[in-house]
Amino acid sequence: MKKQIAILGSTGSIGTQALQVIEEHSDLYEVYCLTANNRVELLAQQAHRFRPAAVVIANEQRYDELKALMNDLPDVKIYAGAKALDEIVEAGPIDMVLTAMVGFAGLSPTIHAIKAHKTICLANKETLVVAGELICRLAVENHAAILPVDSEHSAIFQSLVGEDQNPIDKILLTASGGPFRTKSMEEIAHVTKADALRHPTWDMGAKITIDSASMMNKGFEVIEAKWLFGVEASQIQVLVHPQSIVHSAVQFQDGSVKAQLGVPDMRLPIQYAFSFPHRLPLSGERLNLFSTQKLEFFEPDLKKFRCLAMAYEALAQGGNMPCIVNAANEVVNRAFLEDRCRFLQMGDVIAETMQRATFVKQPTLEDYMQSDAEARRIAAGLLA
Repeated sequence: MKKQIAILGSTGSIGTQALQVIEEHSDLYEVYCLTANNRVELLAQQAHRFRPAAVVIANEQRYDELKALMNDLPDVKIYAGAKALDEIVEAGPIDMVLTAMVGFAGLSPTIHAIKAHKTICLANKETLVVAGELICRLAVENHAAILPVDSEHSAIFQSLVGEDQNPIDKILLTASGGPFRTKSMEEIAHVTKADALRHPTWDMGAKITIDSASMMNKGFEVIEAKWLFGVEASQIQVLVHPQSIVHSAVQFQDGSVKAQLGVPDMRLPIQYAFSFPHRLPLSGERLNLFSTQKLEFFEPDLKKFRCLAMAYEALAQGGNMPCIVNAANEVVNRAFLEDRCRFLQMGDVIAETMQRATFVKQPTLEDYMQSDAEARRIAAGLLA
């Protein structure tokens, strides 16, 4: 039987590459559901190509437009709205849910999928950033596996296969350093969104690319790693690795280091999450160590990239603080992309939001919802 896969965020970078993997292994995988937020044209094209059982457009105002584009697909059910996202992941035939939505919006459908005992292929890092403790508890209670899709966390996961009884000494989380790695603070003060969107290695969506430029994305990955692998913040070391060949590594208590290497290709971690514990053939470029001139590693500059430092601080405080940081970051990220905020101003607004927002030491799901809304109001007010 083919595994039935629901893709939350099928029109984004991860979603489109996941469809390439499914197409390459159409004998093993089948698309059950595709979802998007606004990109109705691409969603309709994907529906025509993969013929899923259902599609969901999160923005209800685009429902009629999507329906018109899919008039010739009477067998594909069309739904709209956030509630529809929550409900579709609970569908009985679904085996795996790839959570490739961006931001806080991915939290609720992921919780519904976990409670429906689905395997989660996690590409939405904000889910664990915002509510890591809650998500991990629900996964255990509902016997729902969480398989990482981020290249770095997949690399750690792959390095840990066969090491179940061996404690982790340290996680070595690599980062490309983004487009501003070699720039001075004075130069960074004047960068534009066009500068920030020119990532030197990875082809990602705009939001994640900006987060990579500020290194907030790496900060979120530190928080995600804490929950995925059960380690403390002090055991997670970020290494700036411009070549993006070593995707991350694990150091064990005997001093041994295991790493996963490869060309920068997100299809590999996506496919590994789908096929685990098996490795399937994958078309594309192969790593040629003879042509790799050097592998460099540097400590991140936490003064220049204060967003990474704030993520560590939020993790140390715990409670709802990572949720607050995520909400403020989503606001300033959007503002920067809309030319309403300077690059370094993003960190200022996040830091001030951390000071002003209500801290909750042991938050519930409702607390997370309220914290997200409050932090967004504060951050938006600071930008007004």
